[in-house]
Amino acid sequence: MISQSTINAVFDTARVEEVIEDFVQLKRAGSNFKGLSPFSDERTPSFMVSPVKQIWKDFSTGKGGNVVSFLMEHEHFTYPEAVKYLAKKYNIEIEETEQSDEQKKQAGERESMYLVSEFAGQYFHNTMLKTEQGKAIGLSYFKERGFTDETIKKFDLGYSPDTWDAFTTEAIKKGYQLEYLEKTGLTIVKEEKQFDRFKGRVMFPIKSMSGRILGFGGRILTSTKKAAKYLNSPESDIYHKSKVLYGIYEGKQAIAKENICYLVEGYTDVIQFQQTGISNVVSSSGTALTSEQIRLISRLTKNITVLFDGDAAGMRAAIRGIDLILEQGMNVRICTFPEGEDPDSFARKNTLSELQVYLDEESKDFISFKASLLQEEAKGDPIKKADLIRDMVGSIAKIPDVIKRDVYVRECARIMDISEEVLFNTLAQLRNASDDPKKPKEGKNAMQVVREDVPVQQRPKVNEQHILERKIIEILLLYGTEETEFEDMVLKENEDGELELVPENYTAKVYEKVYLDLQDDEVAFTNVMFRQVYDVVVARLSQDQNFQMDSFINEIPVEIAEEITTLLMNEERYILHDWERNEIYVKQKQTTIAQLVNDTILNLRRFLINQKIEELSVLVQNPPTTEGTEDDEVPVVNSREILQDIMDYSALKKVLSEKLNRVM
Repeated sequence: MISQSTINAVFDTARVEEVIEDFVQLKRAGSNFKGLSPFSDERTPSFMVSPVKQIWKDFSTGKGGNVVSFLMEHEHFTYPEAVKYLAKKYNIEIEETEQSDEQKKQAGERESMYLVSEFAGQYFHNTMLKTEQGKAIGLSYFKERGFTDETIKKFDLGYSPDTWDAFTTEAIKKGYQLEYLEKTGLTIVKEEKQFDRFKGRVMFPIKSMSGRILGFGGRILTSTKKAAKYLNSPESDIYHKSKVLYGIYEGKQAIAKENICYLVEGYTDVIQFQQTGISNVVSSSGTALTSEQIRLISRLTKNITVLFDGDAAGMRAAIRGIDLILEQGMNVRICTFPEGEDPDSFARKNTLSELQVYLDEESKDFISFKASLLQEEAKGDPIKKADLIRDMVGSIAKIPDVIKRDVYVRECARIMDISEEVLFNTLAQLRNASDDPKKPKEGKNAMQVVREDVPVQQRPKVNEQHILERKIIEILLLYGTEETEFEDMVLKENEDGELELVPENYTAKVYEKVYLDLQDDEVAFTNVMFRQVYDVVVARLSQDQNFQMDSFINEIPVEIAEEITTLLMNEERYILHDWERNEIYVKQKQTTIAQLVNDTILNLRRFLINQKIEELSVLVQNPPTTEGTEDDEVPVVNSREILQDIMDYSALKKVLSEKLNRVM
């Protein structure tokens, strides 16, 4: 187990904005940062990070918490994995207490698979650098490709010996279980025999965005028809090829910084580009591009330039990937290389500046690219030209943004010399054909007038008590330890015998004021989660004079921490919509803490009094029946007394409403 001193050092050092920025492109928003949610497919920011409070909140999914909870949610780390990741990032030495046999037994299966993969990565890398066979075959291959020692180390490239079970034997010798060697696909088990999957191949570790090894790609160096040139790890609990991109770990910061991602086909394309100086590049690892991979890129940038070989197969691959990228709301450009060249070979032959100039000048918008590519096939044939135009409009139809669709239709009309009206009609037909039948159709009848005789669905009733309880928790979290002057209203009878609220001023901490008022009113929270949070927060505030919210969140249960994060970040939500830019200014709560506390508690009192009046009114209208046996105890309803109670509560409600400036 990780020692508490290490955990404390990690929390003291780690900055939530620095860690999250490795995974999400953040932009400054006042004292906070905002960005696109890494947990959902969205196009407007709903993700907020607070450096001051050291917390984050994703309003699209409701997730939130501290720096560790982010890694647990985003990277599916266990708590120890997240702490170790942060310790490594901030160069903090990890102290561990000795684990019991039971704790070792409880180590997760996923963690065991990660550990096996990490060992394999080290084994293949060391084998290539330190054995004669590794140097002669593996290292020689990478050197021939022009890779430097620094590049080989950066990507942890390696070599698997050309022996049936060299790796498996060494792994078992080191204490790794055959079960996990098989589950990761590193070892193939057949009856009593086991052998290495990647025998005699140079190795490319495939990493997650956080740098953990998920699987491997292996290239064979001998020409044989019996074995595939490239071989990837099979699907497992930690490796899903449709959800990973080769080079994402090494390139994520450059992608976010440059605000563009170059997408290539192979491992060596990525490595050669990185070595040349272009780091914002990833590969789909030789598999067909998927929407999950595109969404992975969209966490860092909305701009993709797809790089393909200049041959016909490369062109066709480019076209297949365009629609999928457009469908995800991304901005896509295409760049192809001269015939006989690929990104790897072209980068080797050119300097960084030459490569950058080529990418800038030769990258085409997808409309221009499709037109230039498919027009060659049409060659003046009107039928083929019509099919070409329909194909281009089909791509435009995939774009979710209405304005972008409009711009591209007009551009397509200009390039293909065809009427815009015809293209817009074709676009509407294509989108209507593919839309959900429940969605309104585009075109002339897209806007429909709703008949007045159709009943409007009743809005759900607002739970006022829920809102008020939530507000009380929020006040405690934001201002609990602050000391301020309160004007307490005490109920007293005046000379005429009527109830009235008389002001009394005193100084107290916010949590003391809230706690004592709720105690006086004997108020119990109806929401179970709020009740838990209230008990935890009040107990901590009363015991710790140096209460710090960031350390408090690190120590409480995850489910309570998530609720607290929601409450803490709720007041920041308007920042996501840039209200101030539209001259809408939100009043800051800090300027009226005493009034906020008083109004919230008075509102809760008024609500509870109103609830009591309703209960008594029902009792008067529907008194209990007296049917039953002689042993039954039936309460006697005194209507006159109840009516008097209703009058008293109504008078109190009137006083409270006047204080709150409410109309009765």
